[in-house]
Amino acid sequence: MNTVLLTVLVLSILGLVLALVLYFVAQKFKVEEDPRIDGVQEILPGANCGGCGEAGCRAFAENCVKAESLDSLFCPVGGNETMKMVAEYLGRTIDEKAPRIAVVRCNGTCENRPRTTIYDGYVSCSVMAALYAGESECRWGCLGGGDCVAVCKFDAIKMDGVTGLPVVDEDKCTACGACVKACPKAIIELRNKGPKNRRIFVSCVNKDKGGIARKACGVACIGCGKCEKICPFDAITINNFLAYIDPDKCKLCRKCVAECPTGAIHEINFPVRLPKKEEAITVEQ
Repeated sequence: MNTVLLTVLVLSILGLVLALVLYFVAQKFKVEEDPRIDGVQEILPGANCGGCGEAGCRAFAENCVKAESLDSLFCPVGGNETMKMVAEYLGRTIDEKAPRIAVVRCNGTCENRPRTTIYDGYVSCSVMAALYAGESECRWGCLGGGDCVAVCKFDAIKMDGVTGLPVVDEDKCTACGACVKACPKAIIELRNKGPKNRRIFVSCVNKDKGGIARKACGVACIGCGKCEKICPFDAITINNFLAYIDPDKCKLCRKCVAECPTGAIHEINFPVRLPKKEEAITVEQ
């Protein structure tokens, strides 16, 4: 009996000593956390989407507190209003940034891009991209597996059953960039929403030569350069047989839209173009 009591007593004393050691070690090496981190985290939307480039809102809040300037930090979900509140809470200033939105740069619908093969396997863009080029002759376009839909936490993107392409809901998209990262074909891009939500972009990423691209898709960019020549603001460049419109230089004049022979340049949320006077007279006669 004495042996049992002695054992219990020794273990109790040992446990107490170890607890004291752990306590003093913890006190010596503890890291004091800035209480403002909690304050910033409460201001953030808490989506933990990773659109800011951090693992979550907590990490983003830490960066905001530690950074000397907030100019390089931005929460796409909360937008400018949230960043203004963060700046005010930290006693800093921040410049307002242009709101952005996800844009699908592919118009290879079932009609424009005829299917040449049939895929019969697990429906996932990442899997399909690893196995083959796609169901049509265009190896650059959308695969239609819906990986972008699966990763969107805001229900802002859906697959169109008729066209087979993803469609972005302007009212729900937060420009978090999750769909951009998920697309193995890199057809989704974050662009400025533009004034009155108007924007112009080349809805094609095909880098094949003009004839090959046009054969694969009726509305592909053929790199003819007409849009580049007519643009008065040097906003369009041709690289690898593909045109690209710089959103920072584009003034939304729409000259390139009318000049494109394949209809690869899209204009969003613009008023309907009125027919030219000559055309109107001809119609009336």
